[in-house]
Amino acid sequence: MSPEKRQLLTALHRIRSATYAPGDIQDASDDGSTASLVRVANLDQLQGDGPHALSANGFDVVVVRTPAGLRAFDGRCPHQGALLGEGELDGDKLVCRNHHWRFSVDSGQREGGPQCLASCPVVEHDRAIFIDVSGLSLGLGRVAKRTLNDLPEPRGLPFLGNIHQLNLTKLHVNLERWAAQHGPVYLFRMGSQRVVVLSDSRWCEQVLRARPEVFTRQSQLAPVFSEMAGEGVFSAEGDAWRTQRRLATFALAQRHLRGLYPKLQTVTSRLKKRWDRLADAGASLDIVDDLKRFTVDLTTLITFGHDVNTVEQGNDVIQRKLELVFPAMTRRLFALFPMWRLVRLPRDRRLDRALAELRAWLGDLVVAARARLAAEPGRAEKPSNFLEAMLSARDDEGRPFSDDVIFGNLMTMLLAGEDTTAYTLGWAVHLLCDNPEAVTKLRREADELLGTSDVADDIEAANKLVWAGAVANETMRLRPVAPIVVILDAKVEAVVGDLLMPKGTRVAVLLRPAACHPDHFVEPHAFRPQRWLGENAGAHDVSAYMPFGSGPRICPGRVLAMLEMKLLLSMLYKNFDVERVGGVEEVREHFAFTMSPVGLKVRLRRRSCDLADMGTA
Repeated sequence: MSPEKRQLLTALHRIRSATYAPGDIQDASDDGSTASLVRVANLDQLQGDGPHALSANGFDVVVVRTPAGLRAFDGRCPHQGALLGEGELDGDKLVCRNHHWRFSVDSGQREGGPQCLASCPVVEHDRAIFIDVSGLSLGLGRVAKRTLNDLPEPRGLPFLGNIHQLNLTKLHVNLERWAAQHGPVYLFRMGSQRVVVLSDSRWCEQVLRARPEVFTRQSQLAPVFSEMAGEGVFSAEGDAWRTQRRLATFALAQRHLRGLYPKLQTVTSRLKKRWDRLADAGASLDIVDDLKRFTVDLTTLITFGHDVNTVEQGNDVIQRKLELVFPAMTRRLFALFPMWRLVRLPRDRRLDRALAELRAWLGDLVVAARARLAAEPGRAEKPSNFLEAMLSARDDEGRPFSDDVIFGNLMTMLLAGEDTTAYTLGWAVHLLCDNPEAVTKLRREADELLGTSDVADDIEAANKLVWAGAVANETMRLRPVAPIVVILDAKVEAVVGDLLMPKGTRVAVLLRPAACHPDHFVEPHAFRPQRWLGENAGAHDVSAYMPFGSGPRICPGRVLAMLEMKLLLSMLYKNFDVERVGGVEEVREHFAFTMSPVGLKVRLRRRSCDLADMGTA
């Protein structure tokens, strides 16, 4: 054994002896065969106390600097598998950004709960950091009782399977209907390909938490997404995903929201003025289109540092181009044959033109951002937005990101920031049109907290809009805009629940059935925002509710999205009466990678002062 390796193993033995009880971890043998020291980073890469998200042999770990030295733990929160490296330090506690569970940085013990993070020996040597992850487990060591051949499935046709029964604009409805008929785990066939569909929340979470080591996005997604939008964090896997994910999470971190809040305030105020004019005109409006203006403006302002201002200028060119992307992606992912690569139909050519124009527009933003970085080199150390962070960052090999990766990530931010939040707000308006009691409570809260302001004055006031937050949560439970988690492939053989899934098994995860099941929620199909407040909040099974996904790839922008929704809902109902134009049956769910409310038109009227609503009668 080399002297260097013996020195490392000696250091490892000391750490193990000091940190673990005897027998907890087997000591390294003389030849080092039981040691799993993995070099994870150079010491100078870990600036500050952390938390730092690192990876060792495919395991996520979180590293923090304490008065006693570096400490390393399993990087997944035991609650829903969120990456703890995306959290923050609060004194001697590591705080998960998902549901704010707090863990001791000394012991890993959860504050106020029995959970404890698995600790990993960490060694500093020659200005590098080594971690032993041999004590970690993927948690998939269950015993299989069933195979894919044991699963029920809808009857199909030879060669085609069930693909002729799938209406892509109602794909989620097709899969949910089969789940009601065949149970929480079944399979259907796309040609010769079998797809396992899960709707049991425990099994769904198990799959989502086992990413990206055990399950990855389906193999077709990366090339399809790359053809259309470049190589962004959405389609990336492995080390490329981890690096890009860190940048996206940093840009959207909760600790930055205070500085971003004036921008949210500005765009919300602009939309209020636009709606004032439309209310005075008495015309009906497609409110989802206006909500997409709102979310596009916020996304470009916050993540790109560019004020496109479609709300005031009436320029919806960006939205018209973006709305071609998700439908095309859905068609291509479920195509038995990639015909678009051989023959370009008119819709393919329209998409090509739209993507070329979007790339040119984003290219101008990149040129401007590079000019700012060149003129002010200090920006590279403290980037003010996601675009500057992407341009300043380096990959694991020390190289700048390619233009294709930058474009892919900017497109990801645009698509994720526009559709999901805008559609959730649209569904909230639709549901509130039939729930005047909920509107009254929403207004009362806005009146009390906003006073004479149209928009919450500061982030503290916005954070107190708990009823608006409850409306958003209840909307996402009943009308999740991502009802199907992107179909996944098993990288290795795995046991999920009691089912053996061979390597290559394709899996689809449905989010709505569990969230609308009476075992998890009382009156599951009723719109009851109050279920998320006070004592009612503990009366349902929150683990069945995963609107932002779960596990390490949980949506990094969820905190910002909730803030946007609370801000918009409080502004809208404080200032306007909202009436749906047409019947409830005219609004339908349309699936194109996300689920939008099609046919939703409303009429706004300026709200007259109602003392009863203000709670002062």
